[in-house]
Parts: sequence; C-alpha cells; structure tokens
Amino acid sequence: MDPLQLLSDTLSVITISMCCVLKVPQIMSLLRVKSSAGISLTSLGLELSSYTTTMLYNYVNGYALLSYLEYPIILLQEIVLIALVLNYSNKLNRSTFFLSLVYFSYLIGFATGIFPPKILMLIIPLCTPVSLSSKSIQLWEILRTHDVESLSVVSWLISALTNFARVFTIAMDSADRILLANVTLSTALSLCIMFSVMYFGKKKKD
Repeated sequence: MDPLQLLSDTLSVITISMCCVLKVPQIMSLLRVKSSAGISLTSLGLELSSYTTTMLYNYVNGYALLSYLEYPIILLQEIVLIALVLNYSNKLNRSTFFLSLVYFSYLIGFATGIFPPKILMLIIPLCTPVSLSSKSIQLWEILRTHDVESLSVVSWLISALTNFARVFTIAMDSADRILLANVTLSTALSLCIMFSVMYFGKKKKD
C-alpha cells in the first residue's frame, strides 16, 4: 500500500475515533451546570445544517466512507446537545418540533434520492460560510458574555485536531477544494474558540 494512503487511512481512523467523543465533554458540562448560558443556539443550528449537508454531499458523490464517517457520529451528538440547550433555555415548543420535521425531511430526502442530487451541488458551497458563521457567532457570544461555564475546552480542542487531520485526508482522497477550504478555516476558528474559553475561564477563577 502507498505510504501516504496508509497515513491518510490511519488519520481517518484516528479522526473518527476522536469524533466519537467530540461533543461528549460539552454534553457532560451542560448536564453538570444545568445551564446553556454562553452557548449560542443559532451557532448550533448552523453547525447542524453544515455537518448534515457535508455528510450528504460526500455520500451522494460516493466518496470513501472513511473520509466522512465522523459526520454521522457528530450529528448524533449534535442533536443531543441541541436538545439539551433547548431544554435548559426553555425553548422546547411547537416551533422546534416543526423545525425538527423540516430537518429530518431534508436529511432523508437527499439520503434516499427523493430530492435531486443536483440541488446539493448548489447548496454545498454555502457550507463553508455557514460553518464559519456558526463558529464566529459562538466566538462572539463568548466575547460578548464572557460566560464560559457551560463550554468545554476539550470539545473545541478535539474539533480543531479533527479538522486539521481532515485537511490531509481530503487532499489525499478527493482533493475537493470546497471541502478543503471548509476544514482549514474551521480549524482556525475552533482554535480561536478554544483559547477564548481557556482565557475567560482562567480570568473568572482569578
């Protein structure tokens, strides 16, 4: 086997393994403090849409499963995280139920081929600005409130590491410029959020 391909596959396995617990520290933090203060629901919603579209794009294009297997794993955790934030912010209502129906219709529609794949090709370029907006909104929420009690440094560290690893694996597998731009910029913003949580967390203790 080509050494570079072996390295790519190894990084993919490591990335997928880390993603199995990506949101777990954040979920545990929410359960511990029983508050969603400092967490932007808008950011989570944008992140969910970006992850979902990227997963569907990879699936529809027939890319190697190892190059995007972390997305369905992250999505399950993201849904749990959003449910907790909605619960602690008292926003579980008919509107969120309707939005959930829209989301799962979108997911199932493209996954089963009910919706034309060509539509996905038009949507996927939006994932980069949506993903960046998601992280930018969360970063702004931290800078605005200085409240990081419910945020997890570990989750954002794992996010940065997995995105960084994906730069190499995507370059090796598909060299898709849209996906490469997405993960590169996402790495930078995840690091910014991680350092902000560390800074304001330490400042609060002092």
